Amino acid sequence: MYFSSNIKLLRKRRGRTQDDVAHALNMKRPTLSGYENNVAEPGIEALMAFSKYYNIAIDTLIRIDLAGLAESQLSQLEKGFDVYLNGSSLRVLATTVNSDNEENIELVNEKAMAGYTRGFADPEFIRILPAFQLPFLSKNRKYRTFQIQGDSMLPIPDKSWVTGEFVQNWKATRNNFPHIILTLDDGIVFKIVDNQIETKGVLRLSSLNPLYEPYEIPVTQVKEMWKFVHYISSELPEPNLPMDRMAGELQELKKQVHAIQTSLNL
Repeated sequence: MYFSSNIKLLRKRRGRTQDDVAHALNMKRPTLSGYENNVAEPGIEALMAFSKYYNIAIDTLIRIDLAGLAESQLSQLEKGFDVYLNGSSLRVLATTVNSDNEENIELVNEKAMAGYTRGFADPEFIRILPAFQLPFLSKNRKYRTFQIQGDSMLPIPDKSWVTGEFVQNWKATRNNFPHIILTLDDGIVFKIVDNQIETKGVLRLSSLNPLYEPYEIPVTQVKEMWKFVHYISSELPEPNLPMDRMAGELQELKKQVHAIQTSLNL
């Protein structure tokens, strides 16, 4: 049982004293001290009080060593995403940390894409991925970098490295914002997301490249979502065409289409 160490850890993370918590839970400070030092066994009413105060399920407080969790996982628990409280709303993420117990940014390159679709939840697979740190990103959030393929998100070039922040609550996904999404059928895709989970149970995915049509996928086909943070590329984006050049090219395309239609009507 990890109850005593867990409630001490949670209290300290909130910056509360034993007097603060004891007062909030309507118990004496020596009683709380006894629970934290594992010299007293809490009854069911005390367990329920701690669960409500920290918004973490009794099963989690008892069975899970919270000190052994990565910061991103512990942070999600503190925000209320507890599997025992919310069922499938908690998505357990396989992750790695450095020697200072800080979250790594794992790198999923082009060769690892196929393996990631099968091993994304396997700690052993995640452990063998290259990992690094970026000092300008928050240490309290989880990031991962993926190498994208194709031209659907131009002007972001093919084979760019795209970093995303792990999304826990899909229903709160920001509309019309790019995300990296792990899907059952298409593997990893990088798209602009229109969140229609509440109304239709789907995500509408669009590309920056207008040659690609938007499409919808059921949320049941989604395995992971990562909110776009930045990208790294060795290529410069293509320059914007001047308006007069764009107009000329459009006019030429119209002429070509008209010529094709004329030939078909002969």
